[in-house]
Amino acid sequence: MRSRSLFIPLFLIVMGSLWFIKSIDLMPETSSIIAIGLAVLGLVVLITDGINKQSLVAGPFLMYLGAAVYLYYEEWFRISHILSVGMVVLGSLLLISRSSLVPDKYARPLFPPQD
Repeated sequence: MRSRSLFIPLFLIVMGSLWFIKSIDLMPETSSIIAIGLAVLGLVVLITDGINKQSLVAGPFLMYLGAAVYLYYEEWFRISHILSVGMVVLGSLLLISRSSLVPDKYARPLFPPQD
């Protein structure tokens, strides 16, 4: 008995479906998909990792990048505006993460020591 891979049939189905949806103009622009993906990824980082020094910077900054991609491709702001605001956002997040009120990622052990 031979095991066959499902990769090629599933790949063809997914790519054909995406191509069809794109060809009948039901799929949003690629830049919008990337922007939504970055914002969702930032939210996932915050939810799965909790609030700590690393996720407090990574999560909101990914959400900012998603918004920045959307605003740039919709031609609401120039790249210089987006980069300058991005520097302020990232600097602010880094400054907030230095606070002693924000816990480290591995501040508490996951499991108490066994006696």
